[in-house]
Amino acid sequence: MKNGSGNTNTKLILLHPYIQKQSSTTRLWLLAFVSFFTIIFLLTLLYTVVTSAAGVSPSPTTTTNSNLPTTTINALLHYASRSNDSFHMSYGEMKSISDVLRRCAPPCNLLVFGLTHETLLWKALNNNGRTVFVEENRYYAAYFEEIHPEIDVFDVQYTTKAHEAGELVAAAKEAAGSECRPVQNLLFSDCKLGLNDLPNHVYDVDWDVIFVDGPRGDANEGPGRMSSIFTAAVLARSKKGGSPKTHVFVHDYYRDVERLCGDEFLCRENLVESNELLAHYVLDKMDKNSTRFCSDRKKRSVSSLS
Repeated sequence: MKNGSGNTNTKLILLHPYIQKQSSTTRLWLLAFVSFFTIIFLLTLLYTVVTSAAGVSPSPTTTTNSNLPTTTINALLHYASRSNDSFHMSYGEMKSISDVLRRCAPPCNLLVFGLTHETLLWKALNNNGRTVFVEENRYYAAYFEEIHPEIDVFDVQYTTKAHEAGELVAAAKEAAGSECRPVQNLLFSDCKLGLNDLPNHVYDVDWDVIFVDGPRGDANEGPGRMSSIFTAAVLARSKKGGSPKTHVFVHDYYRDVERLCGDEFLCRENLVESNELLAHYVLDKMDKNSTRFCSDRKKRSVSSLS
């Protein structure tokens, strides 16, 4: 700009480097801030879409043991019950056990006596819990664990014979105040019906559901299920933590040995539903000084399994 004297005054504006540096740093922080929250939003959106597509609630506070959708569970039960295997369980029998597993507070502890057609089904239905199988045939147990490494199987040697059931049950009742008492650590038991050669940790677990579908009990020379039913009864009564109740299922309930041992060790007052093939008991844990498996209370009414 020119003034009246004809001189030209030039105005020079200098930008200090610190001002430029401060402006650049502010932009970087603003960009980082916006990027961070953009990433968080995208991750949240992606998680919601994935969990919705899988049929799983994004809430971490689930109250059911299995996060499998009901439709998936029903499909598993349907196809398992339609198997060509002549020894498979019916839909109604599997549904009764499945319903209990679904209501079981996670992580649910499931103990199964016997490797059967339904073994993989029980493992799948209890996918948020611990599932352990006990098998009489050590070779089959090793083979099954080799082809299904996700399955925990322990073999056990039974020393009983099915035709000895009456004698063994009577002896156990006589010794209910000593070596065959209902509350004890079976690892150190001298009771002939108690299984004491399982891995130590099996006796420390508070089992929520026990399913007796083994060992063989369809012939007099087979081991029979006296020991597995007696062991289930003691494990249920001897719990130290978790839920005070244990659901015990006995398969092939129409047979004399299963019905006899169920009456004597699991007790009729604890039988909540049954049919010819499956009995469902609910047992409470007992005081450590208890000497009787069953009380003198009036037998409760029992519903029928469909």
